[in-house]
Amino acid sequence: MRDGGSRSDTGDDRDVDRPEDGLDELPEDAADQADEVSERPADTADEPPAEVGGRFGPLRRHRRLVVCAAALVLAAGVSVPLALAYSGGDKSCWQLPASTRALADDPAAATEAFDPGEDLKRFGSTRKLLAHEKVCGDGARALGRVVNAATRAAGPGEPHTMAQARSAYAVAAALHGVELPDGLAPGVARMLAEYVVDVGRDDRIFDDQVTGPAVPAEGAQPDERGYVWLGRFLAPREAHVTFGYGDSLTQAAPDIEILVAELAKDPEAFAILYDAERACFAHYLERLTDEGGNPDFRGSTDKRFPSTDQDWPDNDIEDLSGRIGNLMKYRARYARDGTIPDLAAFDKAVRAHTRGTYRPASRQLGTRPPMGDIADRPVTGPVRGDLMDGRHQLATVLAGWAKERNVSDERASAMRQLMDDGYVRALWLM
Repeated sequence: MRDGGSRSDTGDDRDVDRPEDGLDELPEDAADQADEVSERPADTADEPPAEVGGRFGPLRRHRRLVVCAAALVLAAGVSVPLALAYSGGDKSCWQLPASTRALADDPAAATEAFDPGEDLKRFGSTRKLLAHEKVCGDGARALGRVVNAATRAAGPGEPHTMAQARSAYAVAAALHGVELPDGLAPGVARMLAEYVVDVGRDDRIFDDQVTGPAVPAEGAQPDERGYVWLGRFLAPREAHVTFGYGDSLTQAAPDIEILVAELAKDPEAFAILYDAERACFAHYLERLTDEGGNPDFRGSTDKRFPSTDQDWPDNDIEDLSGRIGNLMKYRARYARDGTIPDLAAFDKAVRAHTRGTYRPASRQLGTRPPMGDIADRPVTGPVRGDLMDGRHQLATVLAGWAKERNVSDERASAMRQLMDDGYVRALWLM
């Protein structure tokens, strides 16, 4: 999702005012009983961020410079800026350099600054720029704008480049285990929305395919069965991030699940991620056949392993609904443990940042827009009903799609069950 408004990837017709049907709802406080995940970033061969060493760590390392600076102040009777800035509390904060702030208006330079390279040799620079749990003033929000400039596509209809995809990988890896400073979460959430397909893919089951931080567009070519391990309905010229890739030398190892859990504490970031996932759900449905199948399926000549055009859509429907179930799980967990002190206020803020409802087109679409366009698709109307009942929101969209496309009752019921399974499983399990 890019700053500056939404845009459409298709000219499809959508019904704005559709009544919602009565559907079962889960209790809003349903969630898993597991302990909250919390990790610290692993040590690396690169110089650690300035915060390492505790509150007075930077003073210990630079005490001679501070003493000399103080002496100059006393001797000359003038003030000099110190390297350390404070936010008014008892913890030092990091000051975003003006040169870095300016990158938000220069996407090419931002990408160059964040791109770690295919071998990740420049990853340390990205980590030093991002791994700060206390940032002065509006620096964290400004840094979020820089993250978007470095990772987003050039514009509507434009696919992500390898450098942009590697930059997104570096951002996710640099923030592994970091408690995000206030203001940064929305910018990082917009980055993940830009790569909504890659964020939802579990790269751990594709170890033989994942060999670096990103995959060039050639890696998205379908095989003889029409199958692509990166996902369905992909843009033909787009690079993809492999967030599941880990590098032992630089100790770069993103964990998208932990990052999303951290982002979900912020209502604006929560809304951005929720919007992107609901948009992706509608995008996916409108590209299926009238029987909920994959139109790119070519079948297998190996009779020992029979397959149908519905196999991968079945998996995808579970995964798509599961990602929304995860968001609701984090919301419930944070309400219980006090991270969200006022759930009603949190929900009100989420709704204020939510763009609207996403409904599939009334006909099958054959377009293959890039990932950024998926999250930026136009809404079809305001949200109706309880926004935080994700199961109901999904089921309403699915039921409307099945009715308009004349999907058989048997197939529609099977898809509804798969959606329920994925959502409930994510809601209750780690």
